[in-house]
Amino acid sequence: MNAHLAVVLAALIGRYVLELVSGRRNIRNISEDLPAEFEGFYDSAKYRTSQQYLRENTRFGLVEDTFDTVLSIGFILLGGFNLVDTLARGAAAGEVLTGLVFAGFLILGAKVIGLPFDVYDTFVIEEKYGFNRTTPRTFVLDSVKALILNAILGGALFALVVWLFDAAGPRAWLYCWGAVVAFELVIMFIAPYVILPLFNKFEPLDEGPLKTAIEDYARSRGFAMKGVFTMDGSKRSSKTNAFFTGFGRSRRIVLFDTLIAKHTVEELVAIVAHEMGHYEKKHIPKAILRATAASGITFYLLSLFIKNPGLFEAFRMEHISTYASLFFFGFLYTPIAVALGIFERALSRRAEYEADAHAVATTGDPEALVLALKKLTVENLGNLTPAPLTVFLSYSHPPVLERIAAIGARAAESGAASTARA
Repeated sequence: MNAHLAVVLAALIGRYVLELVSGRRNIRNISEDLPAEFEGFYDSAKYRTSQQYLRENTRFGLVEDTFDTVLSIGFILLGGFNLVDTLARGAAAGEVLTGLVFAGFLILGAKVIGLPFDVYDTFVIEEKYGFNRTTPRTFVLDSVKALILNAILGGALFALVVWLFDAAGPRAWLYCWGAVVAFELVIMFIAPYVILPLFNKFEPLDEGPLKTAIEDYARSRGFAMKGVFTMDGSKRSSKTNAFFTGFGRSRRIVLFDTLIAKHTVEELVAIVAHEMGHYEKKHIPKAILRATAASGITFYLLSLFIKNPGLFEAFRMEHISTYASLFFFGFLYTPIAVALGIFERALSRRAEYEADAHAVATTGDPEALVLALKKLTVENLGNLTPAPLTVFLSYSHPPVLERIAAIGARAAESGAASTARA
């Protein structure tokens, strides 16, 4: 067997087995006993519903992953990529244009194949558990808008990378790295003003106690921002969330309308304090720097496999090209991507603890943050007892019970310190 093919198949099967074991363990880790911390928040019926939601979502995810993995392996072994390449070469001329058609066929095909899974997830599972508020019209418009955006932005970047690798010689990977980093930074800046409004409506938070409390807190921290906005999250789901967008004085606090409807002013200020903690602790620029470094490593490794004959033989290709190299390298890169993802999520979990500690220290109200976390978990039917392996592999946030325990410990330390000073 071709060595490159062996690595690709091992990577695909290994990642799949890891996800399968994680999912099965997560289901087995479900506990029928409601943790004491959530007594009075989850009643027995809703707690059982949350567990059923977890089971159904996990099993559905495993079915989809099984289908995708089998399809990918079959597509490789049966020469599917070569068939698409033949069609692309018949429809366009030149490396860049042919590459765009090749990529377009593959991405559009993947979207069409994945559409039934997306429909089932939205209109069956999410509907069954009372979350879905997406209409068929909104679903279609979202899909079309996302496809157009990906075609314009992703297509332009893909074309640039293909052109650079063909024209820039041995240093091409450096130019590609710089171009991609610059592109991503520009997208981060324009997203709040150009991209996000294509999907949701953002309006300034109405005058009142909530806006006053958030602005007073931000002012006390010397936190410059554009303002506080609400987003019509209820247009698609009853789930709740909050986030920041932008940089510097252009930063915006965005609260889902569903979040505002279900939490007190104190709880919402605690949530905002947590999000501000990410900025004050420099979590955002650190994550950007790590992503930039990872991107550089990726492009350097990619440069070693551009137009590699053994790699093209593994994918049953008749013609060698730069554009196909980008796709094939992605398969080889799978183990590294999985390892980097695990590392990044571990850092993310640590950052969440730090942001929680910041919220407790700056608001002086740990109970408000705990109440907010409990309500968020119950509203979203969150899993209270995830398997450690699942947390290790895929959780960007610590399990809620561990966060609550850490907040309690932080509050106790603060109280002991205050008593000592007195």
